[in-house]
Amino acid sequence: MLALGCTPSHIRCLGRYSASDSTQSREVLALARPDGSTLLIDCLPGALSDARLIARLACDEPPENAEIVSEMYLVDETRGHCRRLTAQDLDPCARAELTAEVDTTAGVHASLRDARGRLYVIRELSTSASGRELRWTRSCGADARDPFDEVTLRDVVGGVQDYEPARAITLQALIPDRLNGRISTRRLREEMQRLQSSPIVLNRLLRETVERHLGAGLTMSEIAMRCDRTKRDRRGTRSGETSWLARRIGQMTEPGEVEPSPWVHTDTLALIVRTGLGMSPNEVEL
Repeated sequence: MLALGCTPSHIRCLGRYSASDSTQSREVLALARPDGSTLLIDCLPGALSDARLIARLACDEPPENAEIVSEMYLVDETRGHCRRLTAQDLDPCARAELTAEVDTTAGVHASLRDARGRLYVIRELSTSASGRELRWTRSCGADARDPFDEVTLRDVVGGVQDYEPARAITLQALIPDRLNGRISTRRLREEMQRLQSSPIVLNRLLRETVERHLGAGLTMSEIAMRCDRTKRDRRGTRSGETSWLARRIGQMTEPGEVEPSPWVHTDTLALIVRTGLGMSPNEVEL
């Protein structure tokens, strides 16, 4: 459990719900940080354990936005799949993960950039029915005004190799009082729901964990053999199928693909972590 370092006056309970996969009740809390921002977290009541980050609201957000985001979260049947709260989330000195708001008058929201320098921004785009809708976009240039393509929230998360702050930006963009009913958010909401309920998850932390074990002396072949993924050479010598493991953790490209996949199925992740590394799958969740 993280040491939250917050006094009761800095914590507000915004609602409670019963977890669908257990009989435990959970609560949604608003935690005020020293820099004026607010963290919305999902946790077990009382002890603040198993805390998960729902969203981070900037210091200039109206206070009522915390209640709005909480209400959206509580009515979402896929709630409970947020990433775990980290010490960095609670550090008042930690750098903000969002870039500054850019050109909001043109319908552009906060932007993100991946390791390849590609820029991701939520924009108001025209639809075929002469309406407007919110969509994530990706451009290769350094400026939000450069040519761009429409992408999904899943593309953004896969590109930056992290669920946050893409999920927080999306939640903030969906706040009703910003839209005035004139912009469609149906597809963006559906993408958020699919992302939170999907059994296909990011493999970045899994890859980093495997690489750490390799540095300690374990081999890719040994990990694969523990997972019962083996092969035999012409002499019949048995070894681990290292290419299978390398593809699952995003080190090697799948046949026909251009770059390694940032995704892995939760069942495969659990197999590699529990059987191959002797750890709990919860330790490699993003």
